[in-house]
Amino acid sequence: MDDNYRAAVDAAAIFSETDLSGRITYVNEQFCSISGYGREELLGANHRILNSGLHEPAFFDGMWRALVAGKVWKGEICNRAKDGSLYWVDSTMVPLIDPTSGRVRKYVSIRFDVTEKRQLLHTLQWRVGHDVLTGLPNRAYLSDLLNQALEFSRKEGIALAVCMLDLDGFKAVNDGYGHACGDLLLVEVATRLKGILRGGDAVARLSGDEFVLILRDVPDAAQLQLALERVLKAIAAPYTIRDREVSVSASIGVTLFPLDNEDADTLVRHADQALYVAKQRGRNRYHLFDVSLDREVKATHQTVARVRQALSKGELCLHYQPKVNMRSGQILGFEALLRWRHPLKGVVTPGDFLPLVEQTDLIVEIGEWVIEQAMAQMQRWQEAGHAWPVSVNIAARHFHRGDFVERLERLLERHASVPAHMLDLEIVESVAIENIQRVSQCLEACQQLGVQFSLDDFGTGYSSLSYLKRLRTRTIKIDKSFVRDILHDQDDLALTQAVISLATAFGRQVIAEGLETVEHGQVLMGLGCDIAQGYGIARPMPPQAVIDWVAGYVQPLQWRAPSAD
Repeated sequence: MDDNYRAAVDAAAIFSETDLSGRITYVNEQFCSISGYGREELLGANHRILNSGLHEPAFFDGMWRALVAGKVWKGEICNRAKDGSLYWVDSTMVPLIDPTSGRVRKYVSIRFDVTEKRQLLHTLQWRVGHDVLTGLPNRAYLSDLLNQALEFSRKEGIALAVCMLDLDGFKAVNDGYGHACGDLLLVEVATRLKGILRGGDAVARLSGDEFVLILRDVPDAAQLQLALERVLKAIAAPYTIRDREVSVSASIGVTLFPLDNEDADTLVRHADQALYVAKQRGRNRYHLFDVSLDREVKATHQTVARVRQALSKGELCLHYQPKVNMRSGQILGFEALLRWRHPLKGVVTPGDFLPLVEQTDLIVEIGEWVIEQAMAQMQRWQEAGHAWPVSVNIAARHFHRGDFVERLERLLERHASVPAHMLDLEIVESVAIENIQRVSQCLEACQQLGVQFSLDDFGTGYSSLSYLKRLRTRTIKIDKSFVRDILHDQDDLALTQAVISLATAFGRQVIAEGLETVEHGQVLMGLGCDIAQGYGIARPMPPQAVIDWVAGYVQPLQWRAPSAD
């Protein structure tokens, strides 16, 4: 090589020459400086003297294949210095060709030290996945750790616990001693957690004073309890931070895989939900996520969403069940009962879907839709020459709305041709006595509009007698649970008789629900109740069937009043 060229390269780079067998024939001063070897130690030595052991044999095989073929090879190599330390060089290896023979006669290597760049890159990569303050994995790295743990648990068929941990009293430490003390406390907490976890377990810091623990291979509930109690005890031990004694405790939310068979993000969310419960129950404790309760919540949300869709798609409808004066045979009106024309299940009764909807505002939308439909149906019957009142059930959440009366008034105005007294709103006794003052005021306001009210399921509440006088409802409906067994249960017979007598004493009309047979009707009439509804009279029917049913209805002979002589 030209001396001037070599001098330039020596000044700029780590330079060496190697013969065809791999023995070093020349090194410059920079080569000796970075490797720690003297020139006399390197000359004649094989290049493997610098092997770090970090590269696979295939790495060097590929390099030598390129060089032997007369090609330039470029890449980063980790070498080991004489003192055992590692350093990285960006290498360009060039085979020198003999111009007369056309064969490779030696190799020259030009290297640049990239150790600092590598360390910086490693630091940056580490920071991407780690919390700088505590050195623990952060939220980004937690996902990888948890997915790896889940994959192992699935493969080996073993359980693991995902725990969300939050410090009780951490805010007081920050506020009282400053954020610097708070940071030192977090570092100590991280140290304690790392110190008590087993080799296969992991701990990560999410943010603030929130940590996530991954406890692998949890054989049973007893072992989990021991592990969690160990964590709680370790966290609760006093801390000395800048000569101050500090005390905090921990609350932990836990979910177990595969009992909670979800993905990594969902497991962390479930653990967080359980942590909230632990906090609510007093702190310095743990709470296990309730998978069955979560399934119920999901089922409720799915049902509510599907019922909302059914309402918007016109799948809901009303059927009508007649109320009859058994003694005279007169049709007094109908109760509107909700049905769902499910595209797959057929006609679904409200007991199968309304209980899950009643605790949401969807029940208000459904309630107003039912009133609207009932008013429109009464208007159609009225135009056909039939003045049949209709009763509608009102849910507690709907009735207790502050704007219930105003919204009801707007519904009545949309069907002004139907007298307001034709609409009868039924509220169950338990709703009526829940807030007697508010209910009484609402009843009076609705009655000023002309609307009638009935007290449904009477006799099932705890305060029926004391509140009856204050609830100015026109009608009392005897709960079907009493009526059903009056033929053979003396207690139900006595209760039914007492309700009828009480209602009569207060001047209220009495309707018996759930009438099943002619014999039930005879007993009820004997007790002084002439009005009833139930399968013994007619099942709920679609509106188009009502007029024909009324035209063909004939009361049983046993119910007919004896004609006068």
